[in-house]
Amino acid sequence: MPLRRSPRATAALTLPLCAVLLTACTGGQGQERPHTGPGTPSAPASAGPTALSTAAPAGAKALAERYRESGGDEGVYAVQREPGPGGVPLLTVRSRATDSDAQRFERLKDSLVFFLVQVEGVSLERGYLMDVFGRDGSLLHRLDARP
Repeated sequence: MPLRRSPRATAALTLPLCAVLLTACTGGQGQERPHTGPGTPSAPASAGPTALSTAAPAGAKALAERYRESGGDEGVYAVQREPGPGGVPLLTVRSRATDSDAQRFERLKDSLVFFLVQVEGVSLERGYLMDVFGRDGSLLHRLDARP
């Protein structure tokens, strides 16, 4: 005779397992915004996705091509710019990088910000948010550069 569980018992067993799995998906090293502004604590990992498709929209590919042509990081193959919280730019960068090297990120951040402001005419007066995803679509860096 098969074992039958009530819906309540099934839910009681399933919910804790789901909570553990969801916690594992959103936490972890490198999944928080390193800066929320000068001297402020970082935002929680739930502030944005921690992985995304490696396919990129055509406009993001075109922006990355202009960035590379102006001397930007050759590993960047897409830069998507869209309004973020409070209207600050949300920059989603897709890179061929495979690790979260801090020095490489600093160079990428500085050169991309320079390009966007000086070449593309983007205003970053109110700050910006930047997520950098690696070759496999995993989150490498998350930066909140709002004042």
